Amino acid sequence: MSNDAFIYDAIRTPRGKGKPGGGLYEVKPIDLVTNLLEEMKSRHDLDTTQVEDVVLATGEPVNEQGQNIAKTALVYSSWDDVTVGAQLHRYCAGGLDAVNTIAMKIMSGMESMGAAGGVESMSRLGIGASGAAAGDAWVAMKSYGISQGLGADLMASLDGFSREDVDRYACESQRRAAHARNKGYFDKSIVPVKDLNGVTVLDHDELIRPTDMEGLAKLKPSFTMFNDYGHGDFLKFKYPQVERVECIHTPGNSSGVVDGASLVLLGNRQAGADQGLKPRARIVSCAVTGSEPTIMLAGPAPASQKALDLARMTTADVDLFELNEAFAAVVLRYQQLLDIPGDKINVNGGAIAMGHPIGATGAMILGAVLDELERRDLNTALVTLCAGGGIGIATIIERV
Repeated sequence: MSNDAFIYDAIRTPRGKGKPGGGLYEVKPIDLVTNLLEEMKSRHDLDTTQVEDVVLATGEPVNEQGQNIAKTALVYSSWDDVTVGAQLHRYCAGGLDAVNTIAMKIMSGMESMGAAGGVESMSRLGIGASGAAAGDAWVAMKSYGISQGLGADLMASLDGFSREDVDRYACESQRRAAHARNKGYFDKSIVPVKDLNGVTVLDHDELIRPTDMEGLAKLKPSFTMFNDYGHGDFLKFKYPQVERVECIHTPGNSSGVVDGASLVLLGNRQAGADQGLKPRARIVSCAVTGSEPTIMLAGPAPASQKALDLARMTTADVDLFELNEAFAAVVLRYQQLLDIPGDKINVNGGAIAMGHPIGATGAMILGAVLDELERRDLNTALVTLCAGGGIGIATIIERV
Protein backbone atom coordinates (compact mmCIF):
# COMPACT_ATOMS: atom_id res chain seq x y z
CA MET A 1 0.00 0.00 0.00
CA SER A 2 1.41 3.39 -0.99
CA ASN A 3 -0.01 6.90 -0.70
CA ASP A 4 1.19 10.41 -1.33
CA ALA A 5 1.77 12.50 1.79
CA PHE A 6 0.45 16.02 1.29
CA ILE A 7 1.23 19.15 3.26
CA TYR A 8 -1.99 20.93 4.14
CA ASP A 9 -0.55 23.73 6.23
CA ALA A 10 2.64 24.88 7.96
CA ILE A 11 2.63 27.44 10.76
CA ARG A 12 5.09 28.71 13.33
CA THR A 13 5.55 31.12 16.17
CA PRO A 14 7.76 34.15 15.78
CA ARG A 15 11.34 33.62 16.96
CA GLY A 16 12.12 35.38 20.24
CA LYS A 17 15.61 36.16 21.52
CA GLY A 18 16.78 33.12 23.47
CA LYS A 19 17.80 34.83 26.69
CA PRO A 20 16.19 36.28 29.82
CA GLY A 21 14.30 39.33 28.71
CA GLY A 22 13.69 37.93 25.22
CA GLY A 23 10.21 38.27 23.79
CA LEU A 24 9.21 34.67 24.61
CA TYR A 25 11.19 34.19 27.83
CA GLU A 26 8.06 34.29 30.01
CA VAL A 27 6.23 31.80 27.77
CA LYS A 28 6.52 28.12 28.67
CA PRO A 29 7.39 25.67 25.88
CA ILE A 30 4.06 23.89 26.24
CA ASP A 31 2.26 27.18 25.60
CA LEU A 32 4.28 27.75 22.43
CA VAL A 33 3.07 24.35 21.20
CA THR A 34 -0.51 24.71 22.37
CA ASN A 35 -0.72 28.12 20.69
CA LEU A 36 -0.05 26.40 17.35
CA LEU A 37 -2.31 23.41 17.99
CA GLU A 38 -5.24 25.74 18.68
CA GLU A 39 -4.47 27.87 15.62
CA MET A 40 -4.26 24.82 13.34
CA LYS A 41 -7.59 23.55 14.66
CA SER A 42 -9.44 26.86 14.37
CA ARG A 43 -7.88 27.89 11.06
CA HIS A 44 -9.25 24.79 9.31
CA ASP A 45 -12.19 23.89 11.55
CA LEU A 46 -10.21 20.69 12.03
CA ASP A 47 -11.85 17.52 13.31
CA THR A 48 -8.96 16.42 15.50
CA THR A 49 -10.44 12.95 15.99
CA GLN A 50 -9.12 12.30 12.49
CA VAL A 51 -5.56 13.47 13.26
CA GLU A 52 -3.95 10.29 14.47
CA ASP A 53 -0.49 11.35 15.56
CA VAL A 54 1.60 14.40 16.47
CA VAL A 55 5.42 14.14 16.51
CA LEU A 56 7.41 17.04 17.95
CA ALA A 57 11.16 17.47 18.20
CA THR A 58 13.18 19.30 20.81
CA GLY A 59 16.91 19.63 21.31
CA GLU A 60 16.66 19.59 25.11
CA PRO A 61 13.96 17.06 26.08
CA VAL A 62 14.13 17.70 29.84
CA ASN A 63 12.24 19.57 32.54
CA GLU A 64 9.41 21.60 31.02
CA GLN A 65 10.30 20.31 27.53
CA GLY A 66 10.59 16.70 28.68
CA GLN A 67 8.51 13.56 29.06
CA ASN A 68 6.74 13.71 25.70
CA ILE A 69 5.78 17.36 25.41
CA ALA A 70 3.79 16.45 22.27
CA LYS A 71 1.21 14.35 24.09
CA THR A 72 1.20 16.63 27.11
CA ALA A 73 0.44 19.62 24.89
CA LEU A 74 -2.37 17.71 23.20
CA VAL A 75 -3.92 16.90 26.56
CA TYR A 76 -3.49 20.54 27.62
CA SER A 77 -5.16 21.76 24.41
CA SER A 78 -8.70 21.35 23.10
CA TRP A 79 -7.69 18.56 20.71
CA ASP A 80 -9.45 15.22 21.07
CA ASP A 81 -7.89 12.64 23.38
CA VAL A 82 -7.64 10.11 20.55
CA THR A 83 -4.66 11.93 19.01
CA VAL A 84 -1.42 10.40 20.24
CA GLY A 85 1.87 12.25 20.57
CA ALA A 86 5.58 11.45 20.46
CA GLN A 87 8.75 13.36 21.23
CA LEU A 88 11.72 13.05 18.88
CA HIS A 89 15.38 13.99 19.23
CA ARG A 90 17.78 14.15 16.30
CA TYR A 91 19.65 17.30 17.29
CA CYS A 92 19.09 20.16 14.81
CA ALA A 93 17.51 17.77 12.29
CA GLY A 94 14.63 16.90 14.62
CA GLY A 95 11.94 19.26 13.31
CA LEU A 96 12.32 18.07 9.72
CA ASP A 97 12.70 14.47 10.83
CA ALA A 98 9.38 14.77 12.67
CA VAL A 99 7.74 15.87 9.41
CA ASN A 100 9.41 13.02 7.53
CA THR A 101 8.28 10.52 10.18
CA ILE A 102 4.63 11.48 9.81
CA ALA A 103 5.01 11.60 6.01
CA MET A 104 6.44 8.08 5.91
CA LYS A 105 3.61 6.75 8.08
CA ILE A 106 1.12 8.26 5.66
CA MET A 107 3.00 7.04 2.59
CA SER A 108 3.10 3.51 4.02
CA GLY A 109 -0.65 3.54 4.56
CA MET A 110 -0.36 3.03 8.32
CA GLU A 111 -1.84 6.47 9.10
CA SER A 112 -3.97 8.91 7.15
CA MET A 113 -3.33 12.26 8.88
CA GLY A 114 -0.86 13.64 11.39
CA ALA A 115 1.01 16.75 12.45
CA ALA A 116 4.69 17.35 13.09
CA GLY A 117 7.12 20.07 14.10
CA GLY A 118 9.11 21.05 17.12
CA VAL A 119 9.65 23.43 19.99
CA GLU A 120 12.65 25.00 21.68
CA SER A 121 12.81 27.48 24.54
CA MET A 122 16.50 28.33 24.53
CA SER A 123 15.95 31.19 26.95
CA ARG A 124 14.57 28.83 29.59
CA LEU A 125 16.54 25.66 28.74
CA GLY A 126 19.91 26.49 27.25
CA ILE A 127 22.09 24.32 25.03
CA GLY A 128 23.35 21.36 27.05
CA ALA A 129 20.53 21.38 29.60
CA SER A 130 19.91 17.67 28.99
CA GLY A 131 23.58 16.70 29.19
CA ALA A 132 25.42 14.86 26.46
CA ALA A 133 26.84 11.38 26.00
CA ALA A 134 29.31 12.94 23.56
CA GLY A 135 30.59 15.15 26.35
CA ASP A 136 32.24 12.20 28.08
CA ALA A 137 36.01 12.62 27.77
CA TRP A 138 36.68 9.04 26.63
CA VAL A 139 33.88 9.19 24.06
CA ALA A 140 35.20 12.51 22.74
CA MET A 141 38.75 11.18 22.48
CA LYS A 142 37.76 8.05 20.59
CA SER A 143 35.49 9.92 18.18
CA TYR A 144 37.71 13.01 17.82
CA GLY A 145 34.88 15.14 19.11
CA ILE A 146 35.39 18.91 19.21
CA SER A 147 33.21 21.97 19.69
CA GLN A 148 30.65 22.31 16.88
CA GLY A 149 31.65 25.93 16.34
CA LEU A 150 35.29 24.96 15.99
CA GLY A 151 34.10 22.31 13.53
CA ALA A 152 32.66 25.15 11.43
CA ASP A 153 35.98 26.98 11.63
CA LEU A 154 37.78 23.77 10.63
CA MET A 155 35.44 23.43 7.65
CA ALA A 156 36.24 26.98 6.61
CA SER A 157 40.00 26.35 6.96
CA LEU A 158 39.80 23.17 4.86
CA ASP A 159 37.70 24.84 2.17
CA GLY A 160 39.57 28.13 2.08
CA PHE A 161 36.75 30.41 3.24
CA SER A 162 37.91 33.70 4.77
CA ARG A 163 36.42 35.89 7.48
CA GLU A 164 35.32 38.26 4.74
CA ASP A 165 33.56 35.39 2.91
CA VAL A 166 31.49 34.34 5.92
CA ASP A 167 30.72 37.92 6.96
CA ARG A 168 29.58 38.76 3.44
CA TYR A 169 27.21 35.79 3.48
CA ALA A 170 25.86 36.79 6.91
CA CYS A 171 25.29 40.36 5.78
CA GLU A 172 23.24 39.13 2.83
CA SER A 173 21.19 36.81 5.09
CA GLN A 174 20.26 39.79 7.26
CA ARG A 175 19.41 41.92 4.23
CA ARG A 176 17.18 39.23 2.73
CA ALA A 177 15.40 38.53 6.03
CA ALA A 178 14.72 42.22 6.67
CA HIS A 179 13.37 42.62 3.14
CA ALA A 180 11.11 39.58 3.48
CA ARG A 181 9.82 40.74 6.87
CA ASN A 182 9.13 44.25 5.62
CA LYS A 183 7.30 42.91 2.56
CA GLY A 184 5.14 40.61 4.69
CA TYR A 185 6.49 37.36 3.22
CA PHE A 186 6.43 35.65 6.64
CA ASP A 187 2.94 36.79 7.63
CA LYS A 188 1.13 33.77 6.21
CA SER A 189 2.86 31.32 8.53
CA ILE A 190 3.59 33.32 11.68
CA VAL A 191 1.05 32.86 14.47
CA PRO A 192 1.43 35.58 17.13
CA VAL A 193 2.06 34.24 20.62
CA LYS A 194 -0.60 35.33 23.10
CA ASP A 195 -0.82 35.03 26.87
CA LEU A 196 -3.68 33.47 28.83
CA ASN A 197 -5.63 36.72 28.57
CA GLY A 198 -5.34 36.82 24.80
CA VAL A 199 -2.82 39.67 24.82
CA THR A 200 -0.16 39.41 22.10
CA VAL A 201 3.29 38.71 23.56
CA LEU A 202 5.26 38.58 20.30
CA ASP A 203 4.19 38.79 16.66
CA HIS A 204 7.49 39.16 14.75
CA ASP A 205 10.94 37.62 14.50
CA GLU A 206 12.94 39.46 17.13
CA LEU A 207 16.53 38.85 16.01
CA ILE A 208 16.61 40.52 12.58
CA ARG A 209 18.81 43.61 12.82
CA PRO A 210 20.58 46.17 10.60
CA THR A 211 23.96 44.71 9.65
CA ASP A 212 26.92 45.82 7.55
CA MET A 213 30.38 44.46 6.84
CA GLU A 214 32.05 47.07 9.03
CA GLY A 215 29.98 46.12 12.04
CA LEU A 216 30.49 42.38 11.50
CA ALA A 217 34.25 42.86 11.22
CA LYS A 218 34.35 44.26 14.76
CA LEU A 219 32.96 41.05 16.31
CA LYS A 220 35.42 38.69 17.96
CA PRO A 221 35.53 35.01 16.96
CA SER A 222 33.38 32.87 19.25
CA PHE A 223 35.38 29.65 19.39
CA THR A 224 38.98 30.75 19.91
CA MET A 225 38.92 29.37 23.45
CA PHE A 226 38.31 25.83 22.21
CA ASN A 227 41.08 26.20 19.65
CA ASP A 228 43.58 27.46 22.23
CA TYR A 229 42.75 25.04 25.02
CA GLY A 230 43.01 21.57 23.55
CA HIS A 231 40.56 21.10 20.71
CA GLY A 232 42.80 22.77 18.17
CA ASP A 233 45.70 20.43 18.95
CA PHE A 234 43.43 17.39 19.32
CA LEU A 235 41.92 17.66 15.85
CA LYS A 236 45.41 17.52 14.29
CA PHE A 237 45.40 13.77 14.93
CA LYS A 238 42.62 13.54 12.35
CA TYR A 239 43.55 16.50 10.16
CA PRO A 240 47.35 16.73 10.28
CA GLN A 241 47.34 18.91 7.17
CA VAL A 242 45.74 21.74 9.17
CA GLU A 243 48.56 23.52 10.97
CA ARG A 244 46.14 25.78 12.83
CA VAL A 245 42.42 26.40 12.54
CA GLU A 246 41.64 30.03 11.81
CA CYS A 247 38.67 31.02 13.96
CA ILE A 248 36.37 33.15 11.83
CA HIS A 249 32.84 32.42 13.08
CA THR A 250 31.30 35.04 15.35
CA PRO A 251 27.82 35.75 16.74
CA GLY A 252 27.24 37.72 13.54
CA ASN A 253 27.85 34.88 11.05
CA SER A 254 26.52 31.97 13.13
CA SER A 255 22.91 30.99 13.84
CA GLY A 256 21.19 32.99 16.55
CA VAL A 257 19.94 31.56 19.85
CA VAL A 258 16.13 31.90 19.90
CA ASP A 259 12.85 30.46 21.17
CA GLY A 260 10.09 29.17 18.91
CA ALA A 261 7.79 26.37 17.78
CA SER A 262 6.52 24.97 14.47
CA LEU A 263 3.70 22.72 13.28
CA VAL A 264 2.98 21.10 9.89
CA LEU A 265 -0.28 19.32 9.05
CA LEU A 266 0.06 16.33 6.70
CA GLY A 267 -2.31 13.73 5.34
CA ASN A 268 -3.22 11.56 2.40
CA ARG A 269 -5.55 12.89 -0.25
CA GLN A 270 -8.72 11.29 1.14
CA ALA A 271 -8.10 12.46 4.71
CA GLY A 272 -7.69 16.02 3.48
CA ALA A 273 -10.78 15.83 1.29
CA ASP A 274 -12.84 14.53 4.21
CA GLN A 275 -11.94 17.70 6.13
CA GLY A 276 -12.40 20.05 3.17
CA LEU A 277 -8.68 20.77 2.97
CA LYS A 278 -6.75 21.69 -0.16
CA PRO A 279 -3.22 20.27 -0.36
CA ARG A 280 -0.41 22.80 -0.79
CA ALA A 281 2.42 20.39 -1.61
CA ARG A 282 3.44 16.77 -1.46
CA ILE A 283 6.49 15.09 -0.01
CA VAL A 284 8.52 13.81 -2.97
CA SER A 285 11.36 12.17 -1.03
CA CYS A 286 13.24 12.38 2.25
CA ALA A 287 16.62 11.14 3.38
CA VAL A 288 19.05 11.08 6.29
CA THR A 289 22.72 10.24 6.26
CA GLY A 290 25.76 10.24 8.50
CA SER A 291 28.80 12.41 7.82
CA GLU A 292 32.27 13.03 9.22
CA PRO A 293 31.68 13.54 12.97
CA THR A 294 34.58 15.84 13.89
CA ILE A 295 33.42 18.59 11.56
CA MET A 296 29.87 17.22 12.06
CA LEU A 297 28.35 19.88 9.80
CA ALA A 298 28.97 18.31 6.39
CA GLY A 299 25.77 16.24 6.12
CA PRO A 300 23.51 18.47 3.99
CA ALA A 301 25.23 17.76 0.65
CA PRO A 302 25.19 13.93 0.87
CA ALA A 303 21.69 13.92 2.36
CA SER A 304 20.47 16.18 -0.43
CA GLN A 305 22.09 13.98 -3.05
CA LYS A 306 20.43 10.93 -1.51
CA ALA A 307 17.01 12.62 -1.58
CA LEU A 308 17.58 13.70 -5.19
CA ASP A 309 18.58 10.18 -6.18
CA LEU A 310 15.48 8.72 -4.53
CA ALA A 311 13.34 11.18 -6.49
CA ARG A 312 15.34 10.59 -9.71
CA MET A 313 16.07 14.30 -9.84
CA THR A 314 19.10 16.56 -10.11
CA THR A 315 19.76 19.95 -8.56
CA ALA A 316 18.64 21.49 -11.85
CA ASP A 317 15.12 20.20 -11.15
CA VAL A 318 14.88 22.16 -7.88
CA ASP A 319 13.61 25.73 -7.91
CA LEU A 320 14.57 26.76 -4.36
CA PHE A 321 16.91 25.38 -1.71
CA GLU A 322 16.51 26.01 2.00
CA LEU A 323 19.54 25.10 4.11
CA ASN A 324 19.65 25.88 7.81
CA GLU A 325 22.32 28.50 8.40
CA ALA A 326 24.00 26.84 11.38
CA PHE A 327 27.20 28.67 10.41
CA ALA A 328 27.98 30.65 7.27
CA ALA A 329 30.65 28.17 6.16
CA VAL A 330 28.02 25.38 6.09
CA VAL A 331 26.09 27.19 3.36
CA LEU A 332 29.19 28.20 1.42
CA ARG A 333 30.43 24.61 1.33
CA TYR A 334 27.00 23.32 0.25
CA GLN A 335 26.82 25.82 -2.60
CA GLN A 336 30.33 24.89 -3.68
CA LEU A 337 29.78 21.11 -3.61
CA LEU A 338 26.42 21.09 -5.39
CA ASP A 339 26.95 24.19 -7.54
CA ILE A 340 23.93 26.04 -6.12
CA PRO A 341 23.65 29.69 -7.20
CA GLY A 342 23.12 32.26 -4.47
CA ASP A 343 19.79 33.43 -5.86
CA LYS A 344 18.24 29.97 -5.35
CA ILE A 345 19.21 29.31 -1.73
CA ASN A 346 17.84 30.84 1.47
CA VAL A 347 16.23 33.57 -0.58
CA ASN A 348 14.56 35.16 2.45
CA GLY A 349 17.50 34.85 4.83
CA GLY A 350 17.91 32.17 7.44
CA ALA A 351 19.05 31.31 10.93
CA ILE A 352 21.96 33.76 10.93
CA ALA A 353 19.40 36.55 10.68
CA MET A 354 16.40 35.00 12.46
CA GLY A 355 17.80 32.32 14.76
CA HIS A 356 17.79 28.55 15.11
CA PRO A 357 15.34 27.15 17.70
CA ILE A 358 16.94 23.70 17.56
CA GLY A 359 13.98 21.29 17.55
CA ALA A 360 11.63 23.64 15.69
CA THR A 361 13.84 24.85 12.86
CA GLY A 362 13.41 22.03 10.34
CA ALA A 363 9.64 22.37 10.14
CA MET A 364 9.95 26.18 10.21
CA ILE A 365 12.15 26.36 7.14
CA LEU A 366 9.97 23.81 5.34
CA GLY A 367 7.02 26.16 5.80
CA ALA A 368 9.10 29.18 4.81
CA VAL A 369 10.18 27.71 1.49
CA LEU A 370 6.67 26.46 0.74
CA ASP A 371 5.33 29.99 1.25
CA GLU A 372 8.00 31.30 -1.11
CA LEU A 373 7.25 28.68 -3.78
CA GLU A 374 3.65 29.84 -3.75
CA ARG A 375 4.57 33.54 -3.77
CA ARG A 376 6.87 33.07 -6.78
CA ASP A 377 4.62 30.48 -8.45
CA LEU A 378 7.44 27.95 -8.51
CA ASN A 379 7.16 24.21 -8.15
CA THR A 380 9.88 22.34 -6.25
CA ALA A 381 12.06 22.92 -3.18
CA LEU A 382 14.69 21.03 -1.24
CA VAL A 383 15.01 21.56 2.53
CA THR A 384 18.12 20.41 4.37
CA LEU A 385 19.95 20.71 7.70
CA CYS A 386 23.15 19.56 9.34
CA ALA A 387 23.02 18.18 12.88
CA GLY A 388 25.27 17.25 15.76
CA GLY A 389 27.38 14.12 15.62
CA GLY A 390 27.61 14.23 11.84
CA ILE A 391 24.02 14.01 10.55
CA GLY A 392 22.47 15.33 7.37
CA ILE A 393 18.77 15.41 6.53
CA ALA A 394 16.92 16.50 3.41
CA THR A 395 13.35 16.62 2.12
CA ILE A 396 12.07 17.47 -1.34
CA ILE A 397 8.59 18.96 -1.72
CA GLU A 398 6.53 19.71 -4.81
CA ARG A 399 3.51 22.00 -5.08
CA VAL A 400 0.24 20.45 -6.18
